[in-house]
This record gives sequence, structure tokens and C-alpha cells, in this order.
Amino acid sequence: MVRLVAGTALGAVAAQAAYRALVRRPPGSNEPVPGAERRRNGGNRPVGLSRGMWEGVLPQVKGLGGADVWGRTNHRGEPVTLLEGPAFVAGAAAAGLLAPGTGGRMRAAALLAGAGSGLLGAYDDLAGSADSRGFKGHLGALARGEVTSGAVKILGIGATGLAAAAVAGPPASSRSAGTAAGLLDTLINGAIIAGSANLMNLFDLRPGRAIKVGLIAGTPLALSSSASAVVAAPLGAAAALLPEDLAERAMLGDTGSNALGALLGLAATRLGRGPRLAVLAGLAGLNAASEFVSFTKVIRETPVLNWVDMLGRRPPATPGPSPSVQVPPQAGPVSAGDGAVAGPAS
Repeated sequence: MVRLVAGTALGAVAAQAAYRALVRRPPGSNEPVPGAERRRNGGNRPVGLSRGMWEGVLPQVKGLGGADVWGRTNHRGEPVTLLEGPAFVAGAAAAGLLAPGTGGRMRAAALLAGAGSGLLGAYDDLAGSADSRGFKGHLGALARGEVTSGAVKILGIGATGLAAAAVAGPPASSRSAGTAAGLLDTLINGAIIAGSANLMNLFDLRPGRAIKVGLIAGTPLALSSSASAVVAAPLGAAAALLPEDLAERAMLGDTGSNALGALLGLAATRLGRGPRLAVLAGLAGLNAASEFVSFTKVIRETPVLNWVDMLGRRPPATPGPSPSVQVPPQAGPVSAGDGAVAGPAS
């Protein structure tokens, strides 16, 4: 219990410190930005990257200050920052390296799973478009010869999951098994890490939702003796950033949600084979269902899920009455393109 509390506290402190630092000096192109706008945006590129490298990888950010690079519009049409995601990745990584109770291989695996998934998510956050969505959309585009940022992320997270699983090794309950069983464990564990990373991203559509799902899913793992040390830092980091998310000032984005899911998946790989297979089946089913079912609609129409989803959030926006348009008798009907609000088709 002491190790769990220590890891959670370290994750919370590190994530808060990272978020404050990133908001104060958001990473972006170092191309000059005039006057007060330059001071407000920071205009700083990530440490260790030259302007040419930064803009070569992400030409979309050329000439943009940090606030513009990471700024987005949420479901209300209001501005939010994606810097919560990098703050989560940095906080969970730092706390994971310092938290007691984990061995060297598991620390390395956590760093690989969290930072690797986070970097791939950041690439999709900054370079992605809405032209293709979901496994079907991205892999379909890939089959046509079009490499989308989402396809890069899907394949990259799959490889990262397998690599993290190989570094972590099998859980203690499976270490006496033979080579074939060990290879099977690595494949199962890699699929859990990758599937969890992708699934968590699917919940990051409303304020606080992904973090709430992470905290709910992570609590049983935190109470498990085999997984508690692994999950402590990411749970602490996520909980510390939840107020910013609920206040609709920031969101995890792909960067944070992919990393959170990957770290929860890594913690789940410490369970026995039976529970792991159950987790993998659940992840596969939910990821597949997301191609056909709107999670937001299911949550909204299920009272208990909707109550949890709305807990701590601002009330949903209610559209005001549409202004009536007075049409002179001789003018004929007014179309939506004339500035009126088009009504539903009869």
C-alpha cells in the first residue's frame, strides 16, 4: 500500500509540474511571432529539435506559436489545449522511473509503452486529419496506397506494444513455462497493450471521460499485488489532470489517451493468463464495436453511465431557439444558404 500511495503521489506531482511548465512555454515552431503574441504563445520548439527537424517532421506547425500548435476547439466550439497529453506522458514517465516497487525491466517497459504510444499519438494530434477514421478508415486508406497519420499510429502502437511486452517479460505466474508459451504470452501481452491504447483514445470525446474510464479500469489493477506498482504513476498523473479536463480548459488528445491506455494495458499484463485472455477478449470486442456503435450515444442513453460521464462536468449546451426569418410573400422560400437555419426535412 505504501508503494501504491508513493507512486500515485509522484505521478500527480510530476504531471502537475509538467502541465504548468508546458502551459507557460508551449512547444512550437521558433519562427518569430510578432510582439505580444510571441510572448503569449512562447514560440518554443521541443528541446533537442532544431527548427528544421521540428518543421520537417510536422510541416503543419511551420511559423506557429506553441498555443496555436496545441490549441483545438472542443465539442462546444470553445478553445482547449492538448498540452494535457504531453504533461500526462512526462509525469507518468518521470514518476514511473522514480516510484518504488518495480524492477528495471518493468520500468523500461513502462517508459517504452507510455512514451512510445504518446509520441505516436502526438504525431496524429498534430499531423492528422479527419478524412479517415477508425481501423476501417485508416487501413482502407493504406490498402489504397495512402499512408495516413492514423495508420502510422495504429501500426506503430502495435509494434510498441509488442516491444514493451517483450521487455517486460511474462508475469511471475508464467515464468516457468517453455519457449512456445513465453512467445504466446508476449503476443497476448502486446495485443493487450496496443488494444488498450487504442480503446482509451476512443473515450476521449467528452471532458474527463477518458480519465474517468482510466481511473475506473485502473482501480482493480491498483488493488492487485502484481499490477499495483505499474499502474500507480499513471493513475496519479491522470487524477491530477482531471480538474483541467473537466473544466474544459485542456484535453488528453491522442497523446495522453494512447499513453494512458498503453500503461493500463501494461499493468494488466501482470495478471494470470486466464484474466489476461478475458481482458484481451473485452478489448477486442469493444474496439470492434466502435466501428459500428457510437460510445457517446450508448453512454448518453444509459442512465448510470451518463451520470458518471456528467459527474463534475458543465451542463450540456442547450441550443437556443432559431431566429425566425420574415419572408416577404413575393420573395419565395429562403434556403439555408441565404443565412436562415434550415429546418428538418419532412
